[in-house]
Amino acid sequence: MKKVGNHNSISRKILFSLALMLTFSFTSFSQATPPAAATTAAAPAAAAAAPAAGAGDPVAGKALFNANCAACHKLDSKSTGPALRGVKEKHDMAWIYDWVHNSSAMIKAGDPKAVALFAEYKSVMTAFPQLSNADIDNIIAYTSEPKAEPAGGKGVQTLPDPTNNKGGISNDIILGALALVMLMLVIMLFFVNNVLTKVAKQNGIERAEKPAGTPLWKAFAQNQFLVLVSSIFLLLASGYFVYGWMMQVGVDQDYAPIQPIHYSHRIHAGSNGIDCKYCHSAARVSKNAGIPSLNVCMNCHKNISEVSDTTATPEHSKAFYDGEIQKLYNAVGWDKTTQKYTGKSSPVKWVRIHNLPDFAYFNHSQHVTVAGIECQKCHGPVETYEIQKQFAPLTMGWCVKCHRETDVKMEGNAYYDKIHAELSKRYGVDKLTAAQMGGLECGKCHY
Repeated sequence: MKKVGNHNSISRKILFSLALMLTFSFTSFSQATPPAAATTAAAPAAAAAAPAAGAGDPVAGKALFNANCAACHKLDSKSTGPALRGVKEKHDMAWIYDWVHNSSAMIKAGDPKAVALFAEYKSVMTAFPQLSNADIDNIIAYTSEPKAEPAGGKGVQTLPDPTNNKGGISNDIILGALALVMLMLVIMLFFVNNVLTKVAKQNGIERAEKPAGTPLWKAFAQNQFLVLVSSIFLLLASGYFVYGWMMQVGVDQDYAPIQPIHYSHRIHAGSNGIDCKYCHSAARVSKNAGIPSLNVCMNCHKNISEVSDTTATPEHSKAFYDGEIQKLYNAVGWDKTTQKYTGKSSPVKWVRIHNLPDFAYFNHSQHVTVAGIECQKCHGPVETYEIQKQFAPLTMGWCVKCHRETDVKMEGNAYYDKIHAELSKRYGVDKLTAAQMGGLECGKCHY
């Protein structure tokens, strides 16, 4: 019997490839850090952070601080009042109890420290008689905690890496193993093809050549019916796509430009529940909603120079948000250290998002105040937007559809009573839509 190939060499190569793959995998697994080590290392730190017996509870103190003190005080910088970190070292507890319960009485009594604080900050602290001494102890315990340094070194903020797969197999290892297996399969197919070719030659087997047929493109060109149908289909499809493309000219739906100062509607309208018309107050009485002036921002941000620890997201860190607030301060000329305006301001070049053509008329007050339409109807769920975008297409068809579906608000509107009574009889309906009230007349929206 004739040999058709060196089988020993093929087996040797396959076994060598398998051994190489297993060696690579075990070496990678051995380099992974056991998760138990991190837990063990974290245990002493947690024990060290526990409050001493008999002292105030800093966790409860943080909640009390945020509820009662954070509006006027910060831990590490001046605000309406002084920075409170380490205040226990500056005053004895008996004085602090009296000051929190009724600071005005201490000032009137002529207490030197109380008078000095009032002279420096020019504002009277709100009295908190409802806070017990234990509550104040908790707040002082929170303000006595040392300032935590950001993870990864002083002044450097690190965020969790979403691609870090702790306690599992790394994606790089899996991809590497799959690539190695694919490479082995290609090598094995190459060897098998060689063996089959040698066997065929030694047995005198020849592959039968297929007769050359008519090329597909030539057969298609010779069929006149197929050519006619294909031409008509291509013409109709081209017209459809060209019309669709041309109808999108000037439509900027989902346009979300980057602004010079990052403003998160998710934080302001969502987390903090600020009403849209507090900032865009012109929407109630004017054609345009208007861009809020920076003075409106400073109504709150005079005392909010940094965001809370829970505000950060994987895309935007706390340091990023604090830096954007500093941009606001630079624009209005506010010095958060001295709590005074410097007089040096600079304009903010906001990028416009919603822009109607000049021949289209739209009045915000007519829709917001008269019709009572919510802002989200046209602008989408802005309370969820990190970066503001254009929600609606703002096309004529979109406006017409809304006018045909929206009922006119009649309650408390004497102007529409007579018109509604006459038109409802004509149309035979109980409630009229904006279209039935003349909302589709050309002159309503076009000059």
